[in-house]
Amino acid sequence: MAESPIRTRFAPSPTGSLHIGGLRTALFNWMFARKHGGQFILRIEDTDQKRFDPDALRTLMEAMRWAGLDWDEGPEVGGPCGPYVQSERLAHYQRWARWLVEQGHAYPCFCTPERLEQVNQAKAARKEPPGYDRLCRSISPVEAQARVDAGEKYVVRFKAPLEGQTIVQDVIRGETAFDNHTIQDAVLLKSDGFPTYHLAVVVDDHLMHISHVMRAVEWYPSYPLHVLIWRAFGWDMPIFAHLPVILNPNGKGKMSKRNPPRDKFGNVIPVMVHHYMENGYLPQAMVNFLAQIGWNFGDDREVFTIQEAIERFTLEAINPANSALPADKLDWLNATYIRNLTTPELAAALRPYLERAGLVVDEERLLKLAPVVQTRLKKNLTEVVELAGFIFRPYEDFQPAPAEQIIQKKMDAAAAIRTLEESMTIVQSIDDFSTATLLAAHEALAQRLELTNGQVFGVLRVALSAQTISTPTFETMELLGRAETLRRLALALDVVRAAA
Repeated sequence: MAESPIRTRFAPSPTGSLHIGGLRTALFNWMFARKHGGQFILRIEDTDQKRFDPDALRTLMEAMRWAGLDWDEGPEVGGPCGPYVQSERLAHYQRWARWLVEQGHAYPCFCTPERLEQVNQAKAARKEPPGYDRLCRSISPVEAQARVDAGEKYVVRFKAPLEGQTIVQDVIRGETAFDNHTIQDAVLLKSDGFPTYHLAVVVDDHLMHISHVMRAVEWYPSYPLHVLIWRAFGWDMPIFAHLPVILNPNGKGKMSKRNPPRDKFGNVIPVMVHHYMENGYLPQAMVNFLAQIGWNFGDDREVFTIQEAIERFTLEAINPANSALPADKLDWLNATYIRNLTTPELAAALRPYLERAGLVVDEERLLKLAPVVQTRLKKNLTEVVELAGFIFRPYEDFQPAPAEQIIQKKMDAAAAIRTLEESMTIVQSIDDFSTATLLAAHEALAQRLELTNGQVFGVLRVALSAQTISTPTFETMELLGRAETLRRLALALDVVRAAA
């Protein structure tokens, strides 16, 4: 590794939002490059123009930057091997496709889609695997060129060997032998001048001097074809590592956005990175989570920084077995990282979700709220809206809870009315309007009224929040302030009196 620079790449297709499996692939490539002081390249494989999504490139780069995966070369960054978008590199692929034809490693194929369909139907009737029958492989180069010059539509196919074996090497999976007769004469260049993945990936990895290729194991069946293409060009190959698939939590089938996985309760588990970006997950938690799927940090540690992971990361330590998504672990990790934020960091992280809910957030109150909710957020930052959004709701928008929610178990309306009246007196007269002082005063109130703390505190909590689950009662009072606390207690009192 020290003899040549380490250059890795992530080469997604912009056909939709980034899948968390794709982010895991990018993460491993990025970590490896950073560990060895190399370069990480972002290359956009947009040659499938039918599925191209113009918004996907923007959202893809947003997701990578959110996760902290910066690229040394690529879109918006540039670099010496650009352009880094394949649709802007067509001349390269056309040149090298011609070269393969001229050298006898590839040939023009003039078969129409209709004929190819007939070939596959005939093969299916004979219970043979689908695939091209190599009809145009037997056309002489002179005849083929004449048909090309005459304007006949064609694709360029690779001339795969018909006998022997192709041996491939993989850092994670070792050595595998493939029988050459099973390898198709794959299309390299389509009739519209765009390359297929098989040609573009080899040409680009060579021209961009990629030293290590980490990609999903779904590409492993195509690996021998790619090895043959590399050999046909006579180019030195990168080192390959095919990464294990992330499976559904039940271990059955890979995660798909078309058929998303579900947890044990039947709830859908989102598979796109943007869902987690928009729903209160911290990037450091996501990175920590993905790093452990297929790779083990060691020392039985579950929580570690990305820098600690980089220092330990090796390709040899990646498990070749596919891994089930440990969905619950992400929620646990996210809550752990939330607890480790400073108060200003947490306040800044919470603000977008409160404002998105239409609430007016003032900085002073938010900074006081952050430590109150910090240990009560069990999964993600969006929980703050349900837990404490009522604190930022203007008085004119606040709707009190119904009487049956305000009145606690084993209480009647009269007891609830006395609790609210006495509490308003305390709130009006108390000098030190702090959580501790308010708590002590209301504990004494419960004794005077011969009620439990739970009953008194429950009446006040629902009165102040209009919900059964909220921030603790007296922290809530302090956050709301004396005037707003009195207004909400008065509203609740009117409700209970009307129902009595």
